[in-house]
Amino acid sequence: MATDVTRDAPTPRQPDPAAGPTVRWDDSKMKTSYANVCNVASTREEIVMLFGVNQAWHASQREIPIQLTDRIILSPFAAKRLSILLGNVLREYESRFGPLPDPRQGA
Repeated sequence: MATDVTRDAPTPRQPDPAAGPTVRWDDSKMKTSYANVCNVASTREEIVMLFGVNQAWHASQREIPIQLTDRIILSPFAAKRLSILLGNVLREYESRFGPLPDPRQGA
């Protein structure tokens, strides 16, 4: 004889208002670009990052063509958060794989 066991359906967890909003990442329109060159400029209201690809094949070229592919414009507040995030990622990278050379030293 089979026993009919009724179980309560799990109740969905209600968001905790004290925890703040939940972030949902929507990557449906995301694109991927490769860059090996970045330049940054700023005004009081925005930080502009230009990304591109170095087109030089030989180190001895007198002119180095850079094909710019993307421009990202951030508020100074978002740029500060990005700076902190990148610093954290680079510290983690160097702890796993060793220190990167300082690009200001011509490496």
